[in-house]
Amino acid sequence: QRFRFCGDLACPDWVLAEISTLAKISSVKLKLICAQVLRDLLGESMEYEKILKLTSDAKLESGDVKATIAVLGFILSSAAKHNVDSESLSSELQQLGLPKEHASGLCRSYEEKQSCLQDRLRACSLRLSRLGSVGWRVDYTLSSSELREVNEPLVHLTFNLRDGQRGGTATVPVTLSADKFRVLLAGEARGGAGRDAAAAAAPPRPPLFALELKQAQALMNTLL
Repeated sequence: QRFRFCGDLACPDWVLAEISTLAKISSVKLKLICAQVLRDLLGESMEYEKILKLTSDAKLESGDVKATIAVLGFILSSAAKHNVDSESLSSELQQLGLPKEHASGLCRSYEEKQSCLQDRLRACSLRLSRLGSVGWRVDYTLSSSELREVNEPLVHLTFNLRDGQRGGTATVPVTLSADKFRVLLAGEARGGAGRDAAAAAAPPRPPLFALELKQAQALMNTLL
């Protein structure tokens, strides 16, 4: 069976195993524990000692308490990640065996913090670097210390990247032989042709990227 809060996948076995542990805690105390777990997910300090007191009546071992925190963290963060509403989450948790009053209390805590939690997850998500611009230079090497005669053009590319995580920029220089540059250009052409299907999922490369490469190729061809 697939569950929305698991990304329309089957529920992980370890989560299933811990549902019975959650059921041992009273619904009122489970809601209070959820509040502490949500604090941690939102970047605030979690009061672990308070959680130990809340679980003392259920006589949970230290490992069970940590597993409780882990499974609640997974349920809450995964539900927010997949934009699951509290009513649907409650229904799915009950299907997994969590008592109705426990699921209702958990989901009330989730509903109160869902928007904040989603904002937090977006802020902490992985952001890949993006290509800002490309600079190029073509040199014609007549000879070198290693070879008496080379007579081959070299393409020097400078990729200026924007760091998606820190917001800064980085410069990556690359030097390619004529053959390797042709491989790069052919790969860019294939990537551009097949881009329509993935355009919504991936950030677009600047339109000047292909133009810069073709300009470098044109100059390189005059030297061959």
